[in-house]
Amino acid sequence: MSDTFVNPFTDFGFKRLFGTEPNKHLLISFLNTLLPAKHQIQDLQYTKNEYQGYTALDRKAIFDLTCTSTTGERFIVELQKAKQNFFKDRSVYYSTFPIQEQAIKGDWDFKLAAVYTVGILDFVFEEDVKNHDTDVVHTVQLKNQHNQVFYDKLTFIYITLPQFKKNLNELQTIQDKWFYAFRHLSELDDIPPVLQEAIFLQLFEAAKIAKFTPVERQVYEDSLKYYRDLKNVTDTARGEGFEEGKEEGIEIGKEIGKEEGKAEGMAIGEQKGIAIAAIGMHKAGLSVELIAKSLSLAESVVLELLKEA
Repeated sequence: MSDTFVNPFTDFGFKRLFGTEPNKHLLISFLNTLLPAKHQIQDLQYTKNEYQGYTALDRKAIFDLTCTSTTGERFIVELQKAKQNFFKDRSVYYSTFPIQEQAIKGDWDFKLAAVYTVGILDFVFEEDVKNHDTDVVHTVQLKNQHNQVFYDKLTFIYITLPQFKKNLNELQTIQDKWFYAFRHLSELDDIPPVLQEAIFLQLFEAAKIAKFTPVERQVYEDSLKYYRDLKNVTDTARGEGFEEGKEEGIEIGKEIGKEEGKAEGMAIGEQKGIAIAAIGMHKAGLSVELIAKSLSLAESVVLELLKEA
């Protein structure tokens, strides 16, 4: 393995850097760049994570930590490598667990501590692409019809890292430096001067692959392979499949020569694109379940597409 530093977008890398007691100061530093002054973390405790990762896809594509600050705030911190169906629904659903856990039996006035879901995403929201929105940090709270915050104890913070484009010379804040580290840590051979401050020196030290035991190295290689397979196949196969299918659809539409014919051709082309993408993913070794989730299809439909290949 030629890389010097671990890839934080792997399950092994994410948990090693941010999910262990010796390195929790790294997680605290990162979270504090996202939180308001009233909820800055001094210390935290990791809590048992018994409600995340219900499905096999969750466990492979999403790596998450749950923790509680010394002042009671709850945090779900998750790294998601590929967009799933009903991503926002899933995020809201899981946020209800740390709310319910605060229930006290007996005489309780229902006062709750704040709950934060922090999502580190290796993809961009579709609406951002459509609206040409280049924001990296998306902070979401419940608001009323006047756009006023109705409830400030439930907050979703999503970081769409592909939209972070700054280079080393442009890094100004601690938050900038954390985002850069997430995106480029595994590409670096040395520690850039702008990142040679205490917290990042500790990050690079914890990320050194050369210090892994043979077992750790094997686990990391396995998780890195899965990350690359998931990223390459879902991005490349799906993208190429849709493009190829779309082009064929346009040609069919042109031949028919009418607007309704063109629309029909586009629909046929899109269907072919989906089939090509599904077949490409299957050849790359992805499961029917993962293909179905990635392409927003039922597993039975995927199986039919594969039979026709």
